[in-house]
Amino acid sequence: MSMNEEAKWTDLADLFKVFGDSSRIRILYSLLEKEHCVQELADKLSMTQSAVSHQLKILKMNKLVASRRDGKQIYYRPADDHVSTILSMGKEHIEEL
Repeated sequence: MSMNEEAKWTDLADLFKVFGDSSRIRILYSLLEKEHCVQELADKLSMTQSAVSHQLKILKMNKLVASRRDGKQIYYRPADDHVSTILSMGKEHIEEL
């Protein structure tokens, strides 16, 4: 196996690790409904702002969420349609079990 091919498998495994935290899954599902700022997510999910910010940082580093600034607020949304596809396929899979 080439180094490049091995790196791709490692990247894929790392991506799936991001989905291994229920807080991140809850945040992503909330963002599928509409974009939110940190405070809105914290209120909706009964989490602290710090916890939401930490999870958003991980999601953003993994290119699963994007953001936009509106004045002092930063609003988050899914980065692309792949996020919805991954979540819906995972949910469909566990519902079949």
